[in-house]
Parts: sequence; structure tokens; C-alpha cells
Amino acid sequence: MRRPFIILAVAALLLGATTFVAQAAGRPPAAGAAAAASADTYAWKNVRIDGGGFVPGLVFNRTEKNLIYARTDIGGAYRWNQAGQNWVPLLDWVGQDDWGYNGVLSIATDPVAPDRVYAAVGMYTNGWDPNNGAILRSTDRGATWQITRLPFKNGGNMPGRGMGERLAVDPHDNSHVFFAAEGGNGLWRSTDHGVTWAKVTAFPNAGNYVQDPDDTNGYLSQNQGLTWVTFDDVTRDVYVGVADKANPVYRSTDGGVTWSRIAGQPTGYLAHKGVLDSVNHHLYVATSDTGGPYDGGKGQVARYDTVTGEWTDVSPVKLSAGDELYFGYSGLTVDRQRPGTLVAATQISWWPDAILFRSTDSGATWKRIWDWAGYPSRSKRYTMDISANPWLDFNTDPQPPEATPKLGWMNESVEIDPLDSDRMLYGTGATVYGTTQLTNWDGDTTFTIRPMAKGLEETAVLDLASPPSGAPLVSALGDIGGFHHADLDAVPPAFHDAPSLGSNTGLDFAELNPAVFVRVGNADAAPHIGVSSDGGRNWYAGQEPAGVTGGGSVAVSADANAVVWAPAGADVHYSTTRGGSWTRSTGLPAGAKVESDRVDPKTFYGYASGRFYVSTDGGATFAASAAAMPSTGRVNFHAVPGRAGDVWLAGGTGLLHSTDAGATFAAVAGVGSGVNVAFGKAAPGAAYPAVFLVGTAGGVAGVFRSDDGGSSWVRINDDAHRYGNAGDALAGDPRVYGRVYLGTNGRGILYADRLGGTSTPSPSPSTSSPSPSPSSSTPAPATGCAATYRVTGSWQGGFQGEVTVRNSGTAATRTWAVGWNFTAGQTLSQVWSATGGQTGTAVSVRDAGWNGAVAPNATATFGFIASWTGGNPVPAPITCAATS
Repeated sequence: MRRPFIILAVAALLLGATTFVAQAAGRPPAAGAAAAASADTYAWKNVRIDGGGFVPGLVFNRTEKNLIYARTDIGGAYRWNQAGQNWVPLLDWVGQDDWGYNGVLSIATDPVAPDRVYAAVGMYTNGWDPNNGAILRSTDRGATWQITRLPFKNGGNMPGRGMGERLAVDPHDNSHVFFAAEGGNGLWRSTDHGVTWAKVTAFPNAGNYVQDPDDTNGYLSQNQGLTWVTFDDVTRDVYVGVADKANPVYRSTDGGVTWSRIAGQPTGYLAHKGVLDSVNHHLYVATSDTGGPYDGGKGQVARYDTVTGEWTDVSPVKLSAGDELYFGYSGLTVDRQRPGTLVAATQISWWPDAILFRSTDSGATWKRIWDWAGYPSRSKRYTMDISANPWLDFNTDPQPPEATPKLGWMNESVEIDPLDSDRMLYGTGATVYGTTQLTNWDGDTTFTIRPMAKGLEETAVLDLASPPSGAPLVSALGDIGGFHHADLDAVPPAFHDAPSLGSNTGLDFAELNPAVFVRVGNADAAPHIGVSSDGGRNWYAGQEPAGVTGGGSVAVSADANAVVWAPAGADVHYSTTRGGSWTRSTGLPAGAKVESDRVDPKTFYGYASGRFYVSTDGGATFAASAAAMPSTGRVNFHAVPGRAGDVWLAGGTGLLHSTDAGATFAAVAGVGSGVNVAFGKAAPGAAYPAVFLVGTAGGVAGVFRSDDGGSSWVRINDDAHRYGNAGDALAGDPRVYGRVYLGTNGRGILYADRLGGTSTPSPSPSTSSPSPSPSSSTPAPATGCAATYRVTGSWQGGFQGEVTVRNSGTAATRTWAVGWNFTAGQTLSQVWSATGGQTGTAVSVRDAGWNGAVAPNATATFGFIASWTGGNPVPAPITCAATS
């Protein structure tokens, strides 16, 4: 779910199980990028959470099965991968300069030429996004894109973003594409497959609905404009929704040349969706009294007979029901395999749950997905299986009639597969849900709904911590708080709770006592702080100073005996009782960013308004440094583990380094600007920790690593994988050389490993029972070994894959080996987290030693790069053998 606090904090925030290879060395440097840093080849993956944000749009191609797109409000666009049952990100190439392109207002897939897809992008229509919007077009299903910039802004994260789709391809002439714009910008059309666009001057109404005309920041005061475009598959009729409660629907009968308001239409509400049953000649319109997505208290579902011109109110719950109608309608879909069958969803029904309605007689009658069975009991036609994403219970155990998990909220996009009546997907404020048993509804047989969000990572990451022991990563996230990530490739069972702090804005651990963590957040009321003594797995609520309204920034001393907190709504305070009591700090302005020295427990650092501050008495008093600091823009700083007084600060003027606890700073040569800096395990043979930078080095913007204290840098991402507005959350791994964790504002958490292989994680695996050498006699095989192969990324002539080895037996393995045959000419070129290679068509791979031990029901994963020419089918079978 994307709440307004994230919208308002764009300058302070950043930007699914999908892996990509960053190999910048093989790409030409950006124009004018002289003396660019060298590059290292990395594999990047999402730390799995699955979902975590609002999915306002799901779009099926009508002619090709399994071609599905999803759009998000701040996290880009995705395409469904049926083989892996996961989503593939399509806009990771968006960089810092055009970060707003990760707000996707609409998507259209071409029903005539399925390789073509279009996206209307841009995040805000007010000043938060400095750029105008754009229409992106692709002829390879989103693998690559071309850009047409618009003369106005788009609002992928503005009110009304769930209405649509605003983009549509004319099925009668697919060179014609229409775009229904917001902001009073009217209707636009392209006649050359999206290359150029012109305003349709004949369209008579640009919309007039404004949620709050008195909103001074421009977020709620924009005209929500036009809301959707729908083509009739049989005639040349085109329908357009307008955010005008008196004139919500217009029609053209000549392919968009002339337009008129449809007579007799229902008024008083906004038309969120307009879908057409071309067989029965019915246009269905779902309306609500607001543009959503967070609200909506009344509305209708109306049916228009496109032949007779008759309108009929077919609402599942009608306005005449009075208080029984406490929601508007938005999600709306027709079954194209079974004309006359449709599903409608409540726009917002927070309590006790969302409601979906199904009709098989063109809206004459409806069945609810759940019914009252004597209050507070409910009877349900469905079951929820969230075992893949267990955190979707939101750590709740409500009393009836509420239940957990919920069907969702903000159900703006509900879509029946146009080629499969049994499959339905729908987006919520937190995930994508789906079923493949939808027609069970008609026979009153229970059907199962499951999350379908693997690979779709849409969290806003506010802070990251990778301690030297315990879980490799602990996170602070917008909306869903954050997680204790014991396994980077597995969805955690629950997000931070007890206390639940809402959006967690910061966290820290004691460097010399890393079991102690503190996190802070923007809960609506106290508490705003939580403390952990077991490495961030479990938490208890701390006390807080008077006046605190939000999380702000927090730091823990190296020995865990002091905490400094700069909360929202109050002055900076320090505690020597781990949050049990607080004393006001002096000398450091409210709202400062705070960090601790990672060696000296008495030293803390702060930054505020272009000044750097230092405390040497545990946070009681701070003094301003005379060192020059950047005064505007994004500024982040961290202290180096194991080195007292060693501090690095990244900002718009570059990268600064202090070795005297902030008394003086020296500019790091070659770094033109910085967003953030972090530290990880030193390179083999190196004395200084690896330094990671999000910024510009050698004239090139990217993510960089230095193994020599900043004297030289290597770029570890590439221009195809920039993640938009990323980097305000950054952490190096102290146990794995080369590994870095990157936070984004909408694409979740990414972690990157060198493709040359990772060093063995510390502490090293036990050597008390070494594995037998290859010449030893073969032990009895372990029972149950299976391997799953999937393609995780591809480019012209090459691809990256991943194989997961699962031990389904009862005894732990000591070694494992996997094999397959490439039958289409693919050639293996690189393997990591395993050893082996290819002979002829046969590929044979075995564990890397350190990952040969796999517990029952556990998995090990290795990756590879290969080339391909004519095709790239998934090989079968994939053999797996293991020893125990």
C-alpha cells in the first residue's frame, strides 16, 4: 500500500526474485564520460519479500495466452513469466535523472501484434517530479524501450491512479493508440505505433474532478482528467471515461474522429472502469464517489446497451440500499470466453473485508464472494493460501467478522484471463492475488486464492543494516515496517512487530554487540521506537520523549550502552537505558541525521542543514565541526567498522572522508557527486574495508566499489539496471566480500554479488567432518534430490539462469550434482556458487564445497551465464544426485 507519507517524502526516499547480470565493461561509456571508473561483473537479485505495495493495474493480452503485464505506482512495470510463475521487471534501466518513470500510470498490450507494449510513465503532476511524463513503447515485450516525452506530466502515484486503463490500442488498426491524460490535458492519439502523439482537439471534455482544490502542495488539487479508453472489438466505436461526475462517459462511432456525450448515462459519480462485452453489445461502467485509491463510499455498476442506447443499473448493491452501500465500485472485468459473465469489486471496503461480486447473466443477478451467516459469522466461497507470502496476515489476529488474511483493499484492477475463464488476478494495496479455479464460484464450490507476486518487489526501503553476526540483513521499510532477513532468497514469515511502528524510518545496531538493535517509525501514536536484543528478530517497545510524532533517525553506540534519537516532532535525545528513559541532547538541531562511531562507544555524529556535528560524551552534547559540508540535496554518511573516527559522507558535492572523527574532511578524488556510502568485508589481502558508493565516479553515475580506500573505483551495475531513485538505503556485507545491499523507492531491496564467486561466509562452516574426496568410495545416496531450472534474465545473444537444488529427503546432504542437456545450441560460459561446465550438449555442475551441505527441506542455489542463438527452451529433464 502506498500512503501519502511516502508521496510527500520523495526527496528523502528511494526508489522479485529476478536476477540480472551487470556487465558494464561490455557497454560503451555514456556520452562525455571521460576517464570513467572501471567495471566489475556482478549478479543482482532482490531480497525476497514479494509485493509490499499497491498494484493499480493488471493487463492481459487478448490474443496470446500468459502474456500479462502489471503496473505499480512507484516501482515500475512487470511482465509475467509463466514458466517460473514470477514477474520480470521491465523498467530497471530508469536512472536517477528520470526516476519518475517508475510511476506507471497505464499499460497497453497490442492485441494484434503481441510483441508491442506501451506504458504511460511519470510519478507526480506537481513539483515533486521535476520532469514531464512520457509514453514508452516496446516491440519486444518490454525488453527494450523507446521514449516519447510528453509536453505535460503524468501521475503514476497521484490520486486516481487506479482508474483506467488510460492507454488502449485500436484492435482495428493497431498503429493507432489512444491516451487519456490527467491534469486537464485531454485525449491524445498516436497513428504511428506510439512514436509521435497529438492532442485530439475534437474531444470535448478534459475532466474537472479535483479531490481537494485547497491543497497547497498540488497533490490533491490536480484535475484527475480522463480515466479510461475502451474499444469495441466489432464496431469502430471508442469509449472514454472522464473525471466529471455530470458527464462521465463519451463515445465515438467513427474511430475517434468525432465525439459525443452518451445520453441517459448515470451521473453523480466518477467512472473508474469501462469494459465492453462485444458479443452481447454491453458496456459496463464501475463508478465511485471519489477517484481513490484510498477512499470511496458510494457508487454504481451500470450497463449500457451499445445497440439500443439503454442504460441499466446492475449494481450488486444499489444506492437504494442506504447504509448497506458503504463502498464505491472500481475493479471490473468481463469473461471473454463466457459472454455475460463478469466480476466487480468494491473500491474500498475496509471492514470487515473487500467484497467481490460475480454475475453470469450480464449483471441481472450477483453472487458475493462471501455472505453473512448470522453476525459476526461469514460464509466464504473461497479459501486463502498465503503460505508463499505468510507476512500477508499483517501480524494480526482479528475478532470476527474480520479475518486474516484479508481479500485486500484498493482492489482497482480485477482481471479474468481473456483466454482462460478459470484464472483471475487482482491487485491490492500490498500484493497481487489470483486463482485458477474461478468457475468453481458458479457451482458453489470453494476455490483457492493465492498471492501471485513472486518477483514483483515494490517496497520503499528507508534503511538497511547488515551486522557482523546473526541474520545477514535487517531492513526498515515504508508501510510494512521491515524484516529480519535470515535467508535473502526466502520470503520472511512476518514483518517487524510488537511493537508495530508503521513505516520504519531508521534502524541501527551496536557494532561490538550486534544482537542489540533499535528501530524507529512513523506510527500514528506511541510507541515510535522498538528495541531488540536478539539481532532484530524480536522486539519490545521503548519509552519516548514528549512530543514525538515520527521516527526520524536513530543510532546505537558501539557497545550498546547509549542510543541517540533524532525523532520527528521533538528535539534530539539520548538514552543510557536502551530507550527506557531519555535526556535532551544539546548542540544538535532537531531533525538531524545521526550515526554512531563503530569503535568508540562515546562518539556519535550528526548532520543538519550543511553542518557536521560530533559528540564525545555518548550523545549528551554535540559540537559543530568547522569542516565544509554540502548544504542541499541528498546527504548520507556512515562510520567505518573497526576504525575509530573514520567517517565518510556522500552528498551533491562529492564524497568526503574524515579520519579524525569529523574535525576535518578531505574530498575523494574522482567522485563528482554522492548519494550514499557504505562498507563491507575487505578484499582478500586488503586491510581496509570495501567501500561502496552510490553516486558519480569518473563522470558516470552508478553503484561503485573501492577496495583501496577510495583511491580507485569499479562500477558494479550497468545502464540497464539503475533502479531509478535508489541509494538512500545502502549497506555492505561484513561477512561476504563484494556483497552490497541497495535500497530503492519502489523496487524493494537488491543484493549484489561478484560473479567471480563469493568468499565463504563467516563464520566458516565446520571442518570437523570433511566431505570425502572424489576418490573416496561413494556414500549411500540421500533420499530425495530435485533441481529446478529457470531463466532469470536475458539479452541479445545471452541469458542468465538459476538452478535451485532441494533436499526433499530426511538426511542432510554432503554433496550434490546437477545435470542437463542444452538441445538448442546454448553454450555455458560461467557458473557461480557451484563448479562444473559443459561438454558437447551436456552440462554437469556440482556444489562449490561450502554449499554442499543442504538440510532436509532446505535448498541451495547456483547461477550461470550462457549464450543462445535461435532459441532458448528450458532443458528437460534436470537431473539431481546427492550424497549424505
